[in-house]
Amino acid sequence: MSDYLRVADLRSYYGKVQALHGITFSVAEGNVTTLLGANGAGKTTTLRAICGMVRSTGLIEFEGRSLLNLPTEDIARLGIAHIPQGRGTFVRLNVEENLKLGAITRRDRRAVSSDIERMYDMFPVLKERRLQQAGLLSGGQQQMLAVARALMLRPRLMLLDEMSFGLAPLIVRDLFKTLDRINREDGTTILVVEQNAQLALDLAHEAYVINTGEIVKSGPADEIAKCEDVQKYYLGH
Repeated sequence: MSDYLRVADLRSYYGKVQALHGITFSVAEGNVTTLLGANGAGKTTTLRAICGMVRSTGLIEFEGRSLLNLPTEDIARLGIAHIPQGRGTFVRLNVEENLKLGAITRRDRRAVSSDIERMYDMFPVLKERRLQQAGLLSGGQQQMLAVARALMLRPRLMLLDEMSFGLAPLIVRDLFKTLDRINREDGTTILVVEQNAQLALDLAHEAYVINTGEIVKSGPADEIAKCEDVQKYYLGH
C-alpha cells in the first residue's frame, strides 16, 4: 500500500503562536490511522493544517500533490472530507439538504440520489428525520449526519476530529462500527483524532502519539496499545 498522505516537518501557527513543531507521519492508502494525545497536544491543529485552515510550513502531500497554500475548497475537491470537532452540521438546513450539500462538488445527480439512499440505509434514523432541521437532531444523530454528509463527497480520505465527544457510549460504538464498515467495504482511507484511545486503537492499523506539537511515538496500533505509557495515560490501565 502506498502513502495517500505524507506529512513532514509540519509547523503550524495561530498568529505568532506555534502549535506544531515539525511533526512527520504518513497515512497509507486503505488504512485507518489514528492520532493520540492529550488535549492541546496538536491533534486538531494537524487536521486543520491538512485542510489549509491554519498557516503552516513544511510538507503536506496527498497522492504526491502538495496541499500547502491550497484553498480549503480545492482540498475538498481532491476527495478529502473533514468532519470537525463539534460536528459542523448546517443546523438551519434539514437532513436531506445537508446530505445534498455534502455532494456539492459532484455533477453525477443520479449517483448522488443513489448515495443519499445508501446513507439512509446506513443510518435509518436519518431517513425517518429527512425533512427535520438538523439543529433539532440529538447529538448522536447530528454526528451520524456529519459522517453521512462527508461520505456524500465519495471521499478518498476522511479526517475525523473527536467523533465521540459528548456522545453516549452505545452511539459511539455504533459509529465506530460504521467507520470500520466504510474502511473495509469501500476502502476509504481514514485519519482519526479521538479522545477514546481504546476505540481508536481497535479501529486503526497505525497510530501516532503527539505531545506538545511533536510526534513522540508511532507504530502499528496493536503495538502502541501495549506500550506502558500509552496504557497509563490514554487507556487507564
